[in-house]
Amino acid sequence: MRTRIKVCGLTRPEDARLAVTLGVDALGFVFWPRSPRYVTASQAAAIASALPPTVCTVGVFVDQPVEHIRRIAAEVGLSAVQLHGDEPPASWALVPGVCIKLVGAGGDFDPASVAAWPPEVYPLVDAVDPVRRGGTGKPADWAAAAALARVRPTVLAGGLAAGNVADAIARVRPYAVDVSSGVERSPGIKDPGRLRAFVEAVAAADAAQTP
Repeated sequence: MRTRIKVCGLTRPEDARLAVTLGVDALGFVFWPRSPRYVTASQAAAIASALPPTVCTVGVFVDQPVEHIRRIAAEVGLSAVQLHGDEPPASWALVPGVCIKLVGAGGDFDPASVAAWPPEVYPLVDAVDPVRRGGTGKPADWAAAAALARVRPTVLAGGLAAGNVADAIARVRPYAVDVSSGVERSPGIKDPGRLRAFVEAVAAADAAQTP
């Protein structure tokens, strides 16, 4: 199975264009004002409007009102919404498009609790950071992610880069990998060489997998 790739924290159209050229499946825009990768709806819409329809556009939100999320999703034309805070399950079905929900996979993580989530909600395993939330460069708990990936499609984030993504794919077998700081020069500014190397490393990891 081919591992999907999401590049998150985009702020520049040239980075989005390169990601599409390299075959990236999804592009993420962060709408949480406290993030160093924050973009406005108008900035994201300008980038998204030039993308082919086959590319999934994801809006990242942290404990923000559903009405706010729905307004930005409509303005930008988002394909999916990523809830990266402590949003309650009752709100997941209220966001438009596909819902991706952060899993705080700490020491007391129980994959069975996530296995019972609605099938239309994709769990994303990231490093736990209650202040910065995401894009920290810290690795997630791969063992917890692997346990979850055995029971349902899982997105793996947290400290991924060209140098470790093959190992992550081999150990976790995620549905998708989500990269941000690992392909950057600085927050929100992607590095073409690192981005290309990351995509190539994912392809090599997929080719090396055995059924």
